[in-house]
Amino acid sequence: MYTCQMVHHHHNCLNTKKPYVKLCRLCIDSCPHQAISLYRELNSQRCTECGICMAVCPSDGFIYYSTSKLHEFMLEAEKIVLNCPQAMNAGHEIPCLGILDRDSWLALLIAAGEKEVTLVTGVCAACPDKKACAVSVQVFKEIHTSWPDHPALRLKVAPDDGGSAPGGEITSVQARSGGKGWRDIGREKLEAMLPGITSDEAYPIPKARQFLREVWQSRKSALGALPLPALEVSEGCRECGECAAVCPQGALTNKEKGEQLTLIYEPLKCVGCRRCLNICRSQALSMEYKPLSYRLFTGKILVHQGKQRL
Repeated sequence: MYTCQMVHHHHNCLNTKKPYVKLCRLCIDSCPHQAISLYRELNSQRCTECGICMAVCPSDGFIYYSTSKLHEFMLEAEKIVLNCPQAMNAGHEIPCLGILDRDSWLALLIAAGEKEVTLVTGVCAACPDKKACAVSVQVFKEIHTSWPDHPALRLKVAPDDGGSAPGGEITSVQARSGGKGWRDIGREKLEAMLPGITSDEAYPIPKARQFLREVWQSRKSALGALPLPALEVSEGCRECGECAAVCPQGALTNKEKGEQLTLIYEPLKCVGCRRCLNICRSQALSMEYKPLSYRLFTGKILVHQGKQRL
């Protein structure tokens, strides 16, 4: 029996965390194979495990079952080599570049500052998952535009033709899967490797964001600030507090001190769902790229202060 190895975490879904009049449909609308139902049920016969649902979901409503193993590999390996199933088995296999969201790309770029990072792919244009790859590549281009002097990554196109990995340049570091790709791992072995992954445990900060924080912390003295999307509040803010009330992540907090109302923003918790922007009647909120230090990224920022106006 074929088992899909993308996992749906119901309680991580923004629609479950804090119901909102406008439902989030990013996973449904982005899936190129129409494999996700209105109830977020995954059709394993249609799903190709491209990972686009995981990359577009801001809160780990969908997650790659072996995310923790991938992050462990990236931390411990002397050289980071990631390959997709269409490429030669040259490193740690991931389902597709499509699983790499903004935080994952940033973590890879930070890691590339101290170790070699190589991505090995097949011929993406001929792959049924090319849409997922294209979405991820677009995210990388946006990062490159805002951070043009980032550490370099290597990209190698090496389709799997049944041969062995090229010698010298890239060494196979695929571990603990008996030589099988991730699509060959059955349900029993999967659950033995990661006993809690099929549960519906909720966690407030997505795994990729947690990993970015960990990688950045180890190099914060060398990096300084990184360009990150962050909340901007204009003078048109009426201090109504609706933005904080609808935030499913608790990234916005309203505090009252006398007649003054303050709006506190926590970038680490913010997943860019844009609910605050959509509900703001005065259109005072926007998301802008800003250079944030590690201290600001993991801390609390006073983004607005004033008297409430009706």
